[in-house]
Amino acid sequence: MNAAVRNTTRQEAMTGLLQGVADDSAAYRTLLGLLEEQFDAAIRHHQERLGRIAAEIAGLVDTLEVRRALRVELATRLTGPNPSMAQVFSLLRPEPRARLEADWHALEQMVLAAKAAGKRNGELLAEQFTIMQRVLHGENQTYEPA
Repeated sequence: MNAAVRNTTRQEAMTGLLQGVADDSAAYRTLLGLLEEQFDAAIRHHQERLGRIAAEIAGLVDTLEVRRALRVELATRLTGPNPSMAQVFSLLRPEPRARLEADWHALEQMVLAAKAAGKRNGELLAEQFTIMQRVLHGENQTYEPA
């Protein structure tokens, strides 16, 4: 655990964790938009736009990973080793708990949607690459005519 997290009060740790969930929710909305842009650019074969979008996605994913790691550290600060969000939820009064549970569930749904969109985009780009290789280099023949 880094020193900054270790030296936070429990209240600061909870506030940081709640803010991180809110920040990730906003970031995943942005990521979902970028993945849709990427899909559109791939369909339209806009290579320059694809490169720009890929760089934005990579930067956003890096930011999300840093926040995920911080969230784990904050949860560990709040609940001890092997933290879970269920343990974090249990620390809150009913109204804030219900709000965090709803926010967390929405975030989980966005994560799943982003994974599905990323998989779809990857498959499209791979298929386009395969087709281009066939066009440029011809079909690979497993069996040559006799």
